[in-house]
Order: sequence, then structure tokens, then C-alpha cells
Amino acid sequence: MLALAFYDVVLAVHIMAVVVAFGVIFAYPVIVPWMRRTHPAAMPSLHGAQVRVGRMVISPGMVLVLAAGIYLASKADVWSEAWVSVPLVILVIIGGLGGAFFTPTEKRLAELSERDLAGGGTLGAEYDALLARWRVVASVAALLVLVAIFFMAAKP
Repeated sequence: MLALAFYDVVLAVHIMAVVVAFGVIFAYPVIVPWMRRTHPAAMPSLHGAQVRVGRMVISPGMVLVLAAGIYLASKADVWSEAWVSVPLVILVIIGGLGGAFFTPTEKRLAELSERDLAGGGTLGAEYDALLARWRVVASVAALLVLVAIFFMAAKP
């Protein structure tokens, strides 16, 4: 008979939540520039979808990552370990970026692209400048996720 410890189930949920919450952020650097280049008329919808994914996938996934992580760190009594505190700080930073930068920026990108494309126009300099800023911050966020995963896996 197979017996699973509750801790192991929570650990699996924690890992699954990381994949669900942050997997998409590694696709955005491929999808967004390609869509901008090949399907600029779709950018308002793409940015609207980003806002929705943030609200319906990334944010709830982060809550689950945090809740499971709190249980795991408490159960194992490892709060003083860098491989716990560094990813926790990164999670807080990414969560803050979600509310303070990503959501408002993606909403603004949707608005700018709708405005620029109205009446058959083209995406303008203001849109492209904001998109470039979004790409930099998105790249930093993805790098932070990788750093957090390294800390959790390697336990330096």
C-alpha cells in the first residue's frame, strides 16, 4: 500500500503552483514581440489577456505558492535558511511588481494600442516605449523566478 505524507503532498502542490503561476512569464518574451511584429492589430486583446492571466492564474498561483511554502518552512523549521528567505523575498517582490507595475502597465498598453490602432492607425512611439519598459521588467521578473528556483533546488 502506498502511503503519502501530507508534507510531500504540500511540497508537490507548492511545485505545481510555481509552474502554474510563473510558467507563462517565460512564454511572454517569445509571444509578445512576435505578436507586435506580425499581428499588431491583436495587441489590445493580447494585453487584455495578460491582465486576465495575471488576475486569474499568476496571482492565485502566487497565493498557493506562499501558503504551501509557509507550511513547508514551518513544518521543517527552516525559516532561517537562505534557501527559504531569498525565494520568499523574491515572491514578495514579484507580487509587488504584479500590482504596482504589471497590471497597470498591461492595462495601459491595451489602452494605448486600442487608441493607436483606432481608424486603421499604427502602434505609436508611446506604446513602443512602454512595451520596451514592460519587456525589461518582465525579463527581470523571469530571472528572479529562476533565482528563486535555484535557491529552492540547490539550497546554498
